[in-house]
Amino acid sequence: MTSKQPVQTNSQALAGVMPASPAIKDSPAVERALNRSKLYLLVSWSQLYPEDDEFLDYMQCGEFVEDGRAALDALDQALDGIGGERAKLKLVLLRKQFDQIEKVIASECVNWQLADLQAEHRRVFSNVITLDCPPYETLFGNDHVFAQSQVMGDIAGFYRAFGVELSKDIHERLDHLSVEFEFMHFLAYKESYSRCHDGADKTQIVLDAQKKFVKNHIGRWVPLFCRMLVKKAGSGFYKHVADLMAEWMDFEVAFLGVVPQPYSETDYRPATFNSPEGQTYECGAQDQGNELSLLLNEVGAESFLDKKDQGKDKEGEGPVGTA
Repeated sequence: MTSKQPVQTNSQALAGVMPASPAIKDSPAVERALNRSKLYLLVSWSQLYPEDDEFLDYMQCGEFVEDGRAALDALDQALDGIGGERAKLKLVLLRKQFDQIEKVIASECVNWQLADLQAEHRRVFSNVITLDCPPYETLFGNDHVFAQSQVMGDIAGFYRAFGVELSKDIHERLDHLSVEFEFMHFLAYKESYSRCHDGADKTQIVLDAQKKFVKNHIGRWVPLFCRMLVKKAGSGFYKHVADLMAEWMDFEVAFLGVVPQPYSETDYRPATFNSPEGQTYECGAQDQGNELSLLLNEVGAESFLDKKDQGKDKEGEGPVGTA
């Protein structure tokens, strides 16, 4: 027999010898996790500042909307009653939001260049931390810098627990909306893997992490942020993405069965530094003057300036007399 001769096999006999491939464990649950992961990633990507043409091309070719719809359809088929009627209704509303985004892309964004998308992002989010719709969790409900650091520490703890860290290519803070949504994308994807390859205990750990992160973090501040973003954007792509995010958070709360305590407009107070009662904080150089004065004094320049100023005063003095 040469290598050119075909090898004939008896498929029935072979089937009796080879073990059948195991069915994917709980495939509807795997589908739910995979498609939730995809939707989190879509929203996460949309909120980042566009450094290059990649996201713009993804929008304009229609794949952003197509992938979103495909994920919703697959999620709907595998939902199996989880989240009740509220979750079913939210999937319907999410489809309508993708319809609106498709119309905006076709009417406004189809001829955009990268500079146009960047300009629209700057219009809505600004180049600095804007206080009318800041995409940072710690600016919500934490009116003291110490409270901000505690929340940031809790977020970092979630990331460390699952061995993830912020990429050097992403120039954002740990509490940025895009980063937190990408973390949920990671957790949902990890759930799908765990259901196929790990035991029930490890899968439950990932599920519990998702529930806690939605309940204690994104489920609290993202709904208010979405309302602020709608108001700031007014119209256009980011306005409709904000509507999409709001519906998605409602779906996730129903699907995961958690009850966050969402912030209201009265809870939004950018942090200020107030010393704890009975404590004061002073600069170490306060008793001797500011740092510039100390430096001038060390080099002898301060006394020189004093003498120079005194000389100016004398030059400006005129004769004193009576009228």
